Amino acid sequence: MVPKRLGFFTRLLDQVDAAERYRLATEQILHAERCGFDSAWIAQHHFHEGEGGLPSPFVFLAQAAARTSRIRLGTGIVTLPLELPVRVAEDAVVTDLMSGNRLEVGVGPGGNLTAFTAFGLDANDRHTLMDRNLELMRTAWSGGALPGGDRLYPASPTLVDRIWQATFSVAGARRAGAAGDGLMLSRTQPRPTDAPKASLADIQNPMIDAYLEALPRGRAPRILASRTVFVADDAKEAMRFAETGLARLRHRLAATGNLSSGNLVGDLIAALDVHIGTPDDVIASLQAEATLTRATDLTVQVHSIDPPHPYILRSIELVAEKVAPALGWVKAELDSERRVA
Repeated sequence: MVPKRLGFFTRLLDQVDAAERYRLATEQILHAERCGFDSAWIAQHHFHEGEGGLPSPFVFLAQAAARTSRIRLGTGIVTLPLELPVRVAEDAVVTDLMSGNRLEVGVGPGGNLTAFTAFGLDANDRHTLMDRNLELMRTAWSGGALPGGDRLYPASPTLVDRIWQATFSVAGARRAGAAGDGLMLSRTQPRPTDAPKASLADIQNPMIDAYLEALPRGRAPRILASRTVFVADDAKEAMRFAETGLARLRHRLAATGNLSSGNLVGDLIAALDVHIGTPDDVIASLQAEATLTRATDLTVQVHSIDPPHPYILRSIELVAEKVAPALGWVKAELDSERRVA
């Protein structure tokens, strides 16, 4: 298969205050819609400005919905163990209705373990909480009786078919498949200690295998591969931004032993699975990654390069005009069905 849908993922990491971050992220989503992207995704991050600083994704997506008309809007992800699942279910339904049923709901157990302490929870319980909260959300959306007998108003059974589960593990991918949910694959992920030089495909292809094996018969797979993609008109300009953006993460990787003593930027690009350069550079890089031939959705983000806003807009344009079509993506005509390449 080839990616049938193209998404844009904003991490809200512009070097400005929070209000301006939210404004710029909205402008990026609007631009992605104008360029023909099928979906736009945002992440929920509590407390840590350097991770994105957006704790309330449904509030943000509601205002994005009011300014867009076609592009699907998704959470990538809601940290479900930290939430009251009935409240998430309610916020999701209202956002979905106000957006014209354009909401996609990505959930996961969360990676910021210190946040659990602030919420009065134990991070060791996150997987149990995730499973319990997700099951309660399904019940609520389906119109089933909640503890005490109440039922969600308004219910929205179709949201059950728009759940995506994010995971770093084969076991997590198998759970997503068995539930009939979509599978969200990260742009990069830690290498196992026994295979520090493993490629992203080496890690994620077994996850896709497990997902597909567990998927109920007749259920269409939904496999979203998020990737760091920064496309520029000039390769030297792209690398100049990489030197600035990627250097912020060097200390994290050095502590894991994932950096050699060679080219700093080259090490970081390899270690963080970055696709960067001119359209031709990025096309070749993405075509070389076996995992993407199995994805139904390709979602691009500029993190960890994090260039200034105008260059993010230009990267969005180049992805839609040149990169994604070379991978088999076909831009949907307005008010028409998607044509599959």
